[in-house]
Amino acid sequence: MKKLATLAAALLAGVITWAPVQAQTTLTISSWLPPSHIITKDMLMGWAKEVETATQGRVKFRLLPKAVASPPGTFDAIRDGLADVSISVHGYTPGRFPMTKMAEFPFLGDSAEAISVAYWRTYSKHMAKFDEHKGIVLLGVMTHGPGQIYMTKQKVASLADLQNQKIRVGGGVVVDITKALGAVPLLKPASETYEILKSGIADGIFFPKDSVPAFKLVPLVNHMTVVPGGLYNVSFFLGMNEAKFKALSKADQDAILKVSGENYARMAGKVWDREDDAGLKAMQGEKIIIRNASPQFVAEIKSKTDPLEQAWYNEAKAKGVDGAAVMAEFRAEIQKLSKK
Repeated sequence: MKKLATLAAALLAGVITWAPVQAQTTLTISSWLPPSHIITKDMLMGWAKEVETATQGRVKFRLLPKAVASPPGTFDAIRDGLADVSISVHGYTPGRFPMTKMAEFPFLGDSAEAISVAYWRTYSKHMAKFDEHKGIVLLGVMTHGPGQIYMTKQKVASLADLQNQKIRVGGGVVVDITKALGAVPLLKPASETYEILKSGIADGIFFPKDSVPAFKLVPLVNHMTVVPGGLYNVSFFLGMNEAKFKALSKADQDAILKVSGENYARMAGKVWDREDDAGLKAMQGEKIIIRNASPQFVAEIKSKTDPLEQAWYNEAKAKGVDGAAVMAEFRAEIQKLSKK
């Protein structure tokens, strides 16, 4: 019996000695939004959970207690290794990502999921070759829900109602749209929106539907105008530090890419559509007057914003891209996905 016990112990020791050790990597995530915001809670951490599952726990994540950089500095912070993963807005650094403007023009669609998936497909096919995200590993692009018009006092039913109104915007093409419509854009962080509306510094905001309840603006907003297809969108990127990605095994790199890209665009878009629906219901339960933009108002907006899209066609042409054809393909893909 003693010999058998000794043999069993030796065999067990051999198994333990020769069993492959699975290395575990913990990557840091930086977010400039609160942990409760959907971008942090559902998109960044939701994606992180999918990666942990896909890598069978070999890659894990830790959300840093505070952002390592301001929103405009996020790309450089990830590139330089201050954090391993983050998400930010292309338009926060004007001129740096010109090809991403394609996702920010008016009248693209009413679903963040459809727009985001179509955006990833179209950008990957036509724009990735320009390597605008050089220095990081681009894991995904997406847009928030279609942006709409919210005002504290002034109803907006025509362009005349927007003249010289001070509008808080987040950056990107929406700045040019605001100017084209005759309003005055105020570039302020979303976190400052409540204060600038309450103090009267801003007369209104352009935001997706989720953000009015999310930033506790319902008591301040009295008018909402819904533009079919959206007045604008904001383009986001999800990125990882290049050195950290390359240090992972090929199997883990492949697993990360599998749950990123189109999968990430679909997941993030679904989250935003869900929150937009909830945001609209919350506003409908308040005293906010909600009106749909009339065909005449839509035509006015289109006449003022079409030149912005045409200017982007020229920008794309300088890079050898047929911008008009790409946008037509992009819109057709959105329509196809919206029907599904």
